[in-house]
Amino acid sequence: MIKKVLIANRGEIALRIIRACKEMGISTVAVYSTVDKESLHVKFADEAICIGPAPSRESYLRIPSIISAAMITNADAIHPGYGFMAENDKFVEICNDHGITFIGPSADAIRKMGNKSVAKETMRNAGVPVVPGSLGVVKDYEEAKTVCDEIGYPVMLKAVAGGGGKGMRLVESPKDLAAAFSVASNEAEAFFSNPDLYIEKLVIGSRHIEIQVIGDKHGNVIHLNERECSIQRRHQKLIEEAPSPVVSKALRKQMGEVSVMGAKSVNYYGPGTIEYLVDAEMNFYFMEMNTRIQVEHPVTEESLGIDLITEQILVASGEKLRLKQSEPKFHSIECRINAEDPEHNFRPSPGRIDVFHVPGGRGIRTDSHAYQGYTIPSNYDSLVAKLIATAPTRKEAIAKMYRALDEFIIEGIKTTIPFHKKMMMNKDFISGNIDTKYLDKVDWNSL
Repeated sequence: MIKKVLIANRGEIALRIIRACKEMGISTVAVYSTVDKESLHVKFADEAICIGPAPSRESYLRIPSIISAAMITNADAIHPGYGFMAENDKFVEICNDHGITFIGPSADAIRKMGNKSVAKETMRNAGVPVVPGSLGVVKDYEEAKTVCDEIGYPVMLKAVAGGGGKGMRLVESPKDLAAAFSVASNEAEAFFSNPDLYIEKLVIGSRHIEIQVIGDKHGNVIHLNERECSIQRRHQKLIEEAPSPVVSKALRKQMGEVSVMGAKSVNYYGPGTIEYLVDAEMNFYFMEMNTRIQVEHPVTEESLGIDLITEQILVASGEKLRLKQSEPKFHSIECRINAEDPEHNFRPSPGRIDVFHVPGGRGIRTDSHAYQGYTIPSNYDSLVAKLIATAPTRKEAIAKMYRALDEFIIEGIKTTIPFHKKMMMNKDFISGNIDTKYLDKVDWNSL
């Protein structure tokens, strides 16, 4: 069994992992940049080591510093959380070389699923439906033009090493292709040191629905149902829920089975998420696999009454999977509370939190590293908290979420709380009549 875990991350996910470890009797080591010295994950870990200045490349992305911290503290495992080193196959290999257990999948599985073009081919070969598009990387504009002419516009250009909407461009007509190809390739090079792009047909009116899978090192893989993630802005999720309001039991079974098949094809273990686009006729198409724990994992946990981080650590320790396949028991909704000003195009709003009152009551969960007096730095993503409401039905979960949002008081910075309150009262959201472009089509202030 793992005895000491170094958490190679920050913010709410680092604190979430520390809590799971403490409940399992596992010692914890926090790493932090100079600007994160006062974060709660640093305060609540058994040990904490500063690994560099604020810029990620000089701290949370600096592999020698992370490995050194693990060696100095005699940590026998590293949990990467999400982002940063979570899907870096080279980091996994370096951990293995130093006798440190990486709490996540194998380097080989990350390689196969981390490159979006290779992932599509892998899933296609496993019998999973994929979005029509290029069979691999398009080497230049001329090849891109040929592919687009074959599948028809509109299309999406996507970075093979991408994520978070970077290196991604919508192309609605042939006249826009050349400029979009250049911009997307340059952005992919800047963010991922890899300019390669692939092309997908744009699925009109699509919903973003993902399947949570988890496997062990003994070949067992199950799925833990779906999450609806269609409320997005610039490809960034804002609201997630489990189960989806439109997925039938039959579709859940079908999507779950092909997801398990896809995960088994790369000998996957640990939790992972297979993301799909679902069209108006409920046809589904593979987009990508995230080979890590997701930001939105709490809605799966709450809908089933499980602890995914605990299971992830047990699987990494070599334990057989304890979870069983089951239907959702509750409905759970998560709102991402970001330090952004929705009244001014969601511009970032870092700064000191003067008042921080967290809502409570039955069925309410708040995952956050923030507190009154804490300063949200401008160096990282804007997530302040994840607010999760869970109830027997979706209608009750929405009502509970609105009440909790009304109780959530954050002063000193602007947050997305007003946006989420409007969404909980929005007739389209309440009816489930949404898609990934919903926020592009409406003015949230008029909701």
